[in-house]
Amino acid sequence: MEFNQIAALVVLVAVVAVLIHGKLRSDVAALSAAAALLLLGVIRPVEVQGAFASPAIIALACLFVIAYAIELSGLLGLLIREATKLCARLGALGIWMMLVACGAASAFLNNTPIVVLAAPVVKDVATSIGLSPKRFLIPLSYITIMGGGCTLIGTSTNLLVNDMARNAGQPVFGIFEITSVGLVIAAVGGLYLFFVGGRQLSNSDGSSAPVHEPHEQTGDGTMGDAELFAVDRPFDAKRATIAMAVFAAVIFGAAIGFVPIAAAAFAGAVTLILLRVISPEEAYAGLRPEVLLLIAGMVVVGLSIEVTGLAASGTELLIDFIRPFGPWVALAVLYGVTLFATEFLSNAAVAVLITPVAVALAESLGVEPRPFLVAVMMAASAAFATPFGYQTNVLVFQLGKYRYMDFVRVGVPLNLLTWAAGVIAIPYFFPF
Repeated sequence: MEFNQIAALVVLVAVVAVLIHGKLRSDVAALSAAAALLLLGVIRPVEVQGAFASPAIIALACLFVIAYAIELSGLLGLLIREATKLCARLGALGIWMMLVACGAASAFLNNTPIVVLAAPVVKDVATSIGLSPKRFLIPLSYITIMGGGCTLIGTSTNLLVNDMARNAGQPVFGIFEITSVGLVIAAVGGLYLFFVGGRQLSNSDGSSAPVHEPHEQTGDGTMGDAELFAVDRPFDAKRATIAMAVFAAVIFGAAIGFVPIAAAAFAGAVTLILLRVISPEEAYAGLRPEVLLLIAGMVVVGLSIEVTGLAASGTELLIDFIRPFGPWVALAVLYGVTLFATEFLSNAAVAVLITPVAVALAESLGVEPRPFLVAVMMAASAAFATPFGYQTNVLVFQLGKYRYMDFVRVGVPLNLLTWAAGVIAIPYFFPF
């Protein structure tokens, strides 16, 4: 092995170990790894600059600002209050309808503020009608996670995979191009939670004492102080109308291909500031820099694996094992590896590490890379088996006083079901 390959591998192992250990912030670990690679000469300054100025970073930052403007308008809180009235009339069915609505909103907005606002409401409504809140709080987190996988902008993971695929010479994804697969996976997962998972949770008794999360800051675009989003703002009709109109214009412009999503989101965020829907100070508060820096740092780590040839070497070993079984088995293995890794690492880290492998694997098998890229998108967001793989899981874990094994008992079957659904649906909508 060459020096650059050894250095890239050592840095990769070190950052993965730090992320698993969880004592150092994820964004600090990623930036430290990027700095080490730059100092060692494995990565050039221009490549680091490209990572920090990538379209995925720009799009995500501006979407955070737009989403925060919507939250500040009080629209999200108003919708949840109206949903509460519906739940009081329809009972358990009303709560499940509210969970589905939260999942739909997560396809366009960050799911952390949605869960922060909705979880106490779900708990209170369930208690008031004589049902166990445990039956609904974990499903709330899981449904919003699956909802985020239904569009390109629903999760930073999808934007990151799209950006890395573009760097690898692949055509970019449309905003709703993955929606068909995401809806299939969400439907399978939602039905399991409704008929099986929720009933298992309602039979769970006892409570869990507060614990220290081993992954203090992991997950997909959900790090940082959740209290930033915890206040139910008074509803301002004018601000809400303008914010939603700008958001709709951004989605429409990007969806029809009129402008790239990064350009549309940037213009939308600036428009909201110029129209005084959100102040510059509020826009900066909503930027979530720890998320953006984590992603940028991990992109640099991913580039080091690619430019040194480590990704190609690892893919060759994987291909030698998988080639006799064909592309469908390769897709299933890739999905499973991604699914397993995302329970222990941040979604951004998993996406960065596995996306180059997905492209190389598909090209070596002589098939389209797109199905493999979609598999990474779907699997990298499916953190269901532990309370700590995603911040919304941590939020409901504490509020619902769950045991750790509640997530394992419900999340592992959900992982297996969504894995099977994804492996079946992806080749149907994205042929090899």
